[in-house]
Amino acid sequence: MPRRVARVLLDSPLPQLDRLFDYAIPEELAGDARPGVRVRVPLRTAGRVVDGYLVETIEGDDGERPLSDLDSVVSPVPVLPASLYALARAAADRAAGSAGDILRLAIPKRMVRAEKTALAAGTPATPIVSAAARAAAGAALAAFPGLERAIDAGERLALEAPPHPAQTASGRGVGAWAVLMASAAARTLAQGRSAIIAVPDHRDQDQITLALADLVAEEAVVAVDARQSTPARYSAFLRTLADVPCIVVGNRSAVYAPAHDVGLLMIWDDGDPLLSEPLTPGVHARDAALIRRELEGGSLVFVGHTRTTDVERLVALGWVRDLPAARRASPRVVLSAVREGESRSARVPSSAFTAARTALEHGPVLVQVARPGYAPTLVCARCRHPARCAHCGGPLHARAHGVVPVCGWCGRRAGDWACSECEATSVRMASSGSERTADELGRAFAGVRVVVADGEHPVLRVDSRPALVVATRGAEPIAEGGYRAVILLDGERMLQAEDLRIGESCLRWWSNAAALAAPGAPVHLVGVEGPVARALATWTQPAYARAELAERAPLRMPPTVRVATIEGPRRGVEEAIASVRETVPELDDLAVLGPLPRDEGVRALLRFDYGLGTRVADALRAAVIAHALRARKAAKGRHPAARNTLRVRVDVPDLDL
Repeated sequence: MPRRVARVLLDSPLPQLDRLFDYAIPEELAGDARPGVRVRVPLRTAGRVVDGYLVETIEGDDGERPLSDLDSVVSPVPVLPASLYALARAAADRAAGSAGDILRLAIPKRMVRAEKTALAAGTPATPIVSAAARAAAGAALAAFPGLERAIDAGERLALEAPPHPAQTASGRGVGAWAVLMASAAARTLAQGRSAIIAVPDHRDQDQITLALADLVAEEAVVAVDARQSTPARYSAFLRTLADVPCIVVGNRSAVYAPAHDVGLLMIWDDGDPLLSEPLTPGVHARDAALIRRELEGGSLVFVGHTRTTDVERLVALGWVRDLPAARRASPRVVLSAVREGESRSARVPSSAFTAARTALEHGPVLVQVARPGYAPTLVCARCRHPARCAHCGGPLHARAHGVVPVCGWCGRRAGDWACSECEATSVRMASSGSERTADELGRAFAGVRVVVADGEHPVLRVDSRPALVVATRGAEPIAEGGYRAVILLDGERMLQAEDLRIGESCLRWWSNAAALAAPGAPVHLVGVEGPVARALATWTQPAYARAELAERAPLRMPPTVRVATIEGPRRGVEEAIASVRETVPELDDLAVLGPLPRDEGVRALLRFDYGLGTRVADALRAAVIAHALRARKAAKGRHPAARNTLRVRVDVPDLDL
């Protein structure tokens, strides 16, 4: 007799199980076994029952194949729509990973009580956007002529965010970029379609939420972020499954939200490393958004104060359109250098010092520094050799001047320290952190309120009263009405980091800080020259990205080419490289860098053109599966579960061996 067959994706980290398995649907489960539900199925090779998702059903199977029956349906809620599975499958295939790994990021853990509450509540009401809100959104979008038509046409766009603060109707300060993105989302919701906004962290998310509060009802906004409890996150996920439009605001995982009829997907500041997924298979939110747009349609918009080389490459190819503003605005950036007669060791030149003193008469002043703490690093006072712990070799730190140094690794006090190079017994501070900078500026500006904002002292907002706000990069608070001056310190030290994208990163840090300044307020970049400084001073970040691409292309550095890392035992890495070369003979002799020793094994880099991406990813995935099967076979009888030790990651940001 014909039977119904369930095709199930197992929730397993084993790469060899990343495919659909067929199970017969017993009669007692026929009513609940629908596509998208969670199920439990027997796995013969493991002799146990495992979790999975019912992806699809086959009607009218001939019944001749011997199939195991579904064990149970865990929940009647279809948490895996066909569109989400297609997105997870496509993203995993591009990254040589498993669809199950993507779904673990996209679908929260099941919470029974939250699920029952959502089922009892029924379908939420369709959100309504008032005429006044539509008019306000239209006024904000009018700053970019043609933006509304481009969104309606489902285009891929890149926008330069307005670099100045704004105020909500309730008087709360937010970035003008947040108002722009909230307006686009509200307009999309008014047309009966959903919008998704992905941002790096909770600070950005709070600004978007405040901007949306002026335009749409609170019930229309669905938050997705790591701050939520597991039940709250699962409830939010269930809300996105409803056939009612909404606005999803969250971190990198928000790009996978199964919202109803997505008409707009926006990403803020795609160069922020927080949008890069650290867990396997490591798909960047930008790449997942591009894949989703190709699968589902709708408009995709990248917004930022700077332009990453990744987005600029797409603009150069014509894949993404650069849409300029009607009137281009830019902060007043000053390149501050040490004047004649000043000490070369002066950390704050007289021009920046004078600007800060003048600005403090009217409101807060932001001082951006590279590192938190008092003195992040210590060196020998005589030979300048880094001060290291005699017990473990870790770096020594000091919380304040005259305090006994402490090891940053083992925590031991180094009261009897001696230099390993010259045997001197005194140390000096090699750099100043946020706390030491606050101490120094507090003495220089006696009587002025000093606020420290860093990882240990998080500050989200400051009022409009005069204050010196010393913040590390990325931790700058929002000032009501904007900062009256911005001083960017330690720029030369930031640029010395061993990172292919350090120029991009510095330009992004400085541009984001400059955008916090009030209109017309000076922004002083201290002690930096060269292309990055000129790009900030002229506010031509896309041109800097184009120049970076031109320099990287002859050297075959990302993102002009794609780069994959292969890490594990030497034999496994070499076999994987050989397999890829056999499958993709077009790879040139310089495609592989390494393998070099790394941790317990070796690591190699594989560079390849975008046109070869599908074949390379398939070959890498096949190599991982083959290695896992060999490892399991070799460990059979000795270890119940062999661990795959060959790891592959595609689209790493730089060539770091």
